[in-house]
Amino acid sequence: MEKQRVTSIDIFRGLTMMLMTIVNNPGDWGNVYAPLLHAEWHGATPTDMVFPFFVFIMGTAMPFSTNENSGIDGSNFLKILTRSLRIFNLGLFLNFFSKIKIGYLEGTPLVLIKLIISILVAYVLLGNFKPKVKLYSAIGLFLLMIGLCFSGIETYASVRIPGVLQRIGIVYFFAALIFLGLDFRKQILASVILLLGYWAAMALIPIPGQTTGNYEIGTNLAAWLDNYLLPGHLWATSKTWDPEGILSTFPAIVTALLGIWTGKLLQNKGTTSFKWLIGLGVVLIVAGKVWGFIFPINKALWTSSYVLFAGGCAMVVLAAVEVIFKSGKPKGLVKFLIMWGVNPMIVFYGSGIIPRALNAIKIPSGEESLALLEYFYEKALVSIFNNPMNSSLAYAISYLVFWSVILYFLDRRKLVFKV
Repeated sequence: MEKQRVTSIDIFRGLTMMLMTIVNNPGDWGNVYAPLLHAEWHGATPTDMVFPFFVFIMGTAMPFSTNENSGIDGSNFLKILTRSLRIFNLGLFLNFFSKIKIGYLEGTPLVLIKLIISILVAYVLLGNFKPKVKLYSAIGLFLLMIGLCFSGIETYASVRIPGVLQRIGIVYFFAALIFLGLDFRKQILASVILLLGYWAAMALIPIPGQTTGNYEIGTNLAAWLDNYLLPGHLWATSKTWDPEGILSTFPAIVTALLGIWTGKLLQNKGTTSFKWLIGLGVVLIVAGKVWGFIFPINKALWTSSYVLFAGGCAMVVLAAVEVIFKSGKPKGLVKFLIMWGVNPMIVFYGSGIIPRALNAIKIPSGEESLALLEYFYEKALVSIFNNPMNSSLAYAISYLVFWSVILYFLDRRKLVFKV
């Protein structure tokens, strides 16, 4: 039973990674079907479920490898810290990639050197070394990149510090400590404090220059804190706030805790676990919707209502996976989804590096030059479809196929990369 349940988690993770790959890689951001875009601000689309699902799944897997309330000793703490730093560093390096300068090199030679550096970073952060080597290398790389961010060197003065993997690393750190250090009742209490505390802070603490808190774009407490603590190192689209910012990371810890409790439920409820998942999931969805009337569901702010809503959706989807794939059939599809689910970090890291590298290579096209991937899209796909949204989606699916081939190669050689 335990193996079956872990398999369902891998399948759920695989589905999430596939959706992430599609929504992050359209051929043309101006022509994307609405469900494959984030909500403009308040509200949620299927795309807004990708990130919380990944955080939720991270939590769900934890009870299968860690004993609840077993205490935090030096060994456990350093293991958690090491894994957190490795995840954080992978994300931070993605933000460094485009900023790297090597003398006067440019074009293809510079891209090749960046790729070599990227492979070395991946080797350091995903390699299976002794615990002390993992810890010291993670600390060293973290200090190097943070040091460059604040070194005064112009090239690195605008490197974004927050990010998806950065948030996952931080959330993992705190969620693991709560799981190891507190019993279930205290975990619940910690979650309530985080969700209610975040709501109260956003609603009641006045932002300098304003009289009350608010949930509007760029003018809320979370945005003010991001800009105050990390000026110049935020999301490039806004530069004054970040969707993976500091304050909004705290409620995301509860998303991981919901996953942890789901993992415990899978362990304890046997064949009836899917019924519990559906029931609890629906309750959380309704609770999130109701709370959303006061504290709107919002992915960029990771609002408390969003935590409940997304956690409920994750439970319902996991229940569906449990039911549909309970028998392990069809075997081909199950194996394909697990193939996507067991190597999430290499997909996330590689999906960040490869497009950045290929788009730095320019191809002459008439009187102008196009980035390599743009050239492929324009010449190979646009002319095939009458609807530009279909050609954009076809590009995303082709990128999914590309990664499926890579993962098949890794699966055949039983290569799994873990932080």
